[in-house]
Amino acid sequence: MARFLLLPSGRRAKWVVVAVGLLVAVSIGGGFGAKFEEAQQNETSSFLPGDTESVRALEAVKQYPGGELAPAIVVYYRKGGLSAADRTAIAEDRSRLESPAIPDTLAASPPRPAENGTAALIVKPVRSTGEGDRFKDAVQEIRDRVTREEDGLEVKVTGAAGYGLDAIKIFEQINGTLLLSTALLVLILLIVIYRSPIFWAIPFFTVLLAEFSSRGFGYLLAESGVVINGQSGGILPVLVFGAGTDYALLLVSRYREELRRHEDKHDAMRAALASAGPAILASGLTVIVALLTLTLADVNGTAGLGPIGAMGVAVAMISMLTVLPGLLVICGRRAFWSPFFKTIPHVGDTAADATHGFWRRLGDRVARRPRRVWIGVTALLLVLAAGLVEYDTGLTTGNSFRGEVEAVQGQERLASAFPAGASAPTTVIVPDASRAPSVIAALEAQRELVAGVGEVQQGPPGARVEVTLIKDAFDPDAFADIPGLRRVVKEAGGEDVLLGGATAENYDYGQAAIRDNRVILPLALLVVFLVLVGLLRAILAPLLLIATVVLSFIAALGTGMFVFEYVFGFPGVDQSLPLLAFVFLVALGIDYNIFLMARVREETLRHGTREGTLRGLAVTGGVITSAGIVLAGTFSALAVLPLIFLTELGFIIAFGVLLDTFIVRSILVPALALDIGPRIWWPSRLAREEDGAPPPG
Repeated sequence: MARFLLLPSGRRAKWVVVAVGLLVAVSIGGGFGAKFEEAQQNETSSFLPGDTESVRALEAVKQYPGGELAPAIVVYYRKGGLSAADRTAIAEDRSRLESPAIPDTLAASPPRPAENGTAALIVKPVRSTGEGDRFKDAVQEIRDRVTREEDGLEVKVTGAAGYGLDAIKIFEQINGTLLLSTALLVLILLIVIYRSPIFWAIPFFTVLLAEFSSRGFGYLLAESGVVINGQSGGILPVLVFGAGTDYALLLVSRYREELRRHEDKHDAMRAALASAGPAILASGLTVIVALLTLTLADVNGTAGLGPIGAMGVAVAMISMLTVLPGLLVICGRRAFWSPFFKTIPHVGDTAADATHGFWRRLGDRVARRPRRVWIGVTALLLVLAAGLVEYDTGLTTGNSFRGEVEAVQGQERLASAFPAGASAPTTVIVPDASRAPSVIAALEAQRELVAGVGEVQQGPPGARVEVTLIKDAFDPDAFADIPGLRRVVKEAGGEDVLLGGATAENYDYGQAAIRDNRVILPLALLVVFLVLVGLLRAILAPLLLIATVVLSFIAALGTGMFVFEYVFGFPGVDQSLPLLAFVFLVALGIDYNIFLMARVREETLRHGTREGTLRGLAVTGGVITSAGIVLAGTFSALAVLPLIFLTELGFIIAFGVLLDTFIVRSILVPALALDIGPRIWWPSRLAREEDGAPPPG
């Protein structure tokens, strides 16, 4: 492994390493990267738990004539009541929806007026073929053919098809929007950090190369059977840019430090890779292994994010340990040149002094009263965590959009004049068709929950019945009714009766997310702990680092809950948010502790724990802070997308990373190390040092 890490520092090997990196990017990224969006699956099943009752019902529905259908519901609404002219326009719209025929759709229903006279609706079923473009074109054609707003008449297309179209449009924009905004932000930050008109191009080019390659590998993963949707595909460039830039900053910082000690650039890179390489490798492996724990999730979207995210981080890490050092050595010292600042490192320069500077002064202040410091910081983080009392899982498919979305507007108008559940009927599959009348009677008896039961449709799986609920199909209150309805239909029709549809899908998703949170969170902690034990060769230090990151996580989550409720006014959070935020923050947040403590251990071997801690903080403070700002910036780019879930995820991770960078890593961890002293390295030999001196031997 050591020979592999040092390979890019060779006089001839550097050219080979860079050439191989370019070849991989061209062959994999160029050959398959353009197909990455095409391989993404954004239909309902790509987000749902893989083996739940609602998914089984979805598979059964596909066997009926017409297959899986998503209703496009055209809602007409006038506050003072529909006029005769409105009813004429509605009738004309129905004719336009039928001629010429719209591919992948069934016949439109006759207009159905509301009892209060303010609204009417037309239902146009759309086949869910599994091909996103065909589905999108069919629903968009429906929207294009109906009357638009006229003289106070509101016309909106909603229902499952309307929500599906709006979601597909957003997911199609994710990759391009995120890639552009993330790349621009990283570019600006690199220019500011390096203060050079030239040097920023080296790490930026390497990160771009990694992102280009990761898209090709992402396509290959999708072809191998990994479920990748627009959500996980959109997070991929954020991970690659964030992690890749972090690793680049760490390596460049150590390389610049070694250029002040070595005249030959190859020797400097060899020393930089020997010291920083293991930390980068450990950091990358921590993130990769933590992300891979997501593959154990029941929710398909979460499980698919595991391998795609782990692959992205692996590509970024390998690129920063191979292509980047090769390019740095090829370009040499002059790449650091700037016309405005003295940035070219020379032998004998003392810019990386471990005994002076802001971070050394901060460490000295912490060292005066370390116990008081870590108790105070812990109290502050616990205060931030108090926002968890606002934790609310009220975010659903129906309220997950930011801004004005036609499907949401249509649902609001529909709910004001019709049973709110009419936008997304619940589907009941009765394998023994002879028992369908009993099931229907049992459903009709649920007068507080069921607004109406449709006609029976016969098919290979048995009898199919569409049920309209009284409550909004996307309301958490309706989700809570699903277990009771399932008991009712199974008692009437047998245990093999299936109850599915949008409301049941949201219920099953929530239950699977709760299970994933309970199982994967402790598993992720365990694997991160084991990686830290291997790196630091101690047990107490990894335990403390894990505890600080968990404390940082609950503080970030609590702050997020408070901000979402009282600043943004969001309706709640997705059930999967805590798990994804936890995995990202624990894996990425532990990076900075790895960078710090790996250097502290290196300095401790020469100077003892106290001085080693202060020196480690002094020489890593600047680069880790820069890395934290870059990583927080890349995740904050998620906020540009009009999806509340991604906005919330981006905010919590960005805030948590900044909390890790400026509070946990800079103050809390050094204070704990200084207060505990050599015992922090227990049970390694460093724990046996005396009087602040390194142990003998």
